[in-house]
Amino acid sequence: MSAVALEIKGLNAWYGESHILHGIDLTVHQGEVVTLLGRNGAGRTTTLRAILGLTGARTGSVRIGGTEVIDMPTFKVAKLGVGYCPEERGIFASLSCEENLLLPPPVGSLGGGMSLSEIYEMFPNLLERRNSPGTRLSGGEQQMLAVARILRTGANLLLLDEISEGLAPVIVQALGRMIKMLKAKGYTIVMVEQNFRFAAPLADRFYVVEHGQIVEHFDAAELQSKQGILTELLGV
Repeated sequence: MSAVALEIKGLNAWYGESHILHGIDLTVHQGEVVTLLGRNGAGRTTTLRAILGLTGARTGSVRIGGTEVIDMPTFKVAKLGVGYCPEERGIFASLSCEENLLLPPPVGSLGGGMSLSEIYEMFPNLLERRNSPGTRLSGGEQQMLAVARILRTGANLLLLDEISEGLAPVIVQALGRMIKMLKAKGYTIVMVEQNFRFAAPLADRFYVVEHGQIVEHFDAAELQSKQGILTELLGV
């Protein structure tokens, strides 16, 4: 088994007075794609945000590559090689597509991420739109840009929140191909996904989150046998 990229034990998190996560435990090995499944409001996005310290109070343990980060500020967590793609994408509207790509500083120990030419090879749409302002990009192009921007930084642990949501099937297929390519390059990916059909062929393992707790955990090989439970938990 490969080394552990991310290990979470007994993670509790709050937004103000609201106690959202109640003892999350999960492990992700280097090079794995792991998907967090669950209904809206279950605590999946909060789990990603809590890894980076973007929630209110946190207790428990979050280790990235063996380093405890529970008390670290967000910028220091990112520097361990963590890239976060939030659901709202956060594209700079006044900058061109290429300027958005050139903006992020390098993080992690890899010393810089993918070059622009590598990015454009992976995302031909962005090459065509490189001079377009962020606001002129389609939803799918914005999503590709949001992920590509992380890859420029050298982050090797990617936290992707609902990247397929609301996009045309052809764009969703392109994102699926991208995840397969990134996995082949050795990236570690944790995805929050509502689109089960998108996530199912991509992930090595699945965790189901409900009411801020992990209620089910299984490997891709067990997917068929878990269909009944998943239908009950997710309505898929």
